[in-house]
Amino acid sequence: MLKTLKILGVKITSESKEKILEYIFSRLKNPQKKTFIITPNPEMLVYASRHLDYQDKLNSAEVALPDGIGLFFASGFKGKQLRERITGIDFMEDICKKAWESPVSMGFLGGKQGVAERAADCLKRKYPWINIVFTGSEWPSSKKIKITELRTPASETIDILFVAYGVPKQEEWIVDNLEKLPVKAAMGVGGSFDYLSGAVSRAPYLVRFFGFEWLFRLIKQPWRWKRQLALLEFIYLVFTL
Repeated sequence: MLKTLKILGVKITSESKEKILEYIFSRLKNPQKKTFIITPNPEMLVYASRHLDYQDKLNSAEVALPDGIGLFFASGFKGKQLRERITGIDFMEDICKKAWESPVSMGFLGGKQGVAERAADCLKRKYPWINIVFTGSEWPSSKKIKITELRTPASETIDILFVAYGVPKQEEWIVDNLEKLPVKAAMGVGGSFDYLSGAVSRAPYLVRFFGFEWLFRLIKQPWRWKRQLALLEFIYLVFTL
């Protein structure tokens, strides 16, 4: 069992990236129960504080990667420091790297039309050994599914499905559908497909290292300013609750 701590009522996994990877891959090899992976950030926790049904869905996840730098600082303020920050997009690449020694099949679901396919193709060029068996903006219904859409025999199960529907839709969709999908694990990845496909530029490493990726995004995408207000609310909630 992975160690967790709570921030604004949501359980966050507090383990090293290596231990979390081992945990997930061991569950994929022996899937007694399907695995739900989330990537909480301040915006998600603020939304969850207002929507307790969504908070319950987040707390049903087996793994909650501390994605946002705000969570890292909040945990320190509360006196229970998270082990390390683990972003969803970096963790996707870590899964691809580990697939060299422990092969897994992957699916890419969501994003704007064609973005899932482009993100998968970019990762395939970078990690040619990965096995991508599904890409699409929507999951095909059981009545309409075709082998050309799901590039594996229908009887097989996808090891891990990356879902990029955005918050809160992706987590709600996974909770509502995971048990009936031919999938062992599902991970909500937000806008990761946009970055992986090159549609959106990611902040330079040093900017990310010092926790200013949010500012880089705001400069590149000023229309996000309303979403950034959630960071101020997050800080207020951490200090007052």
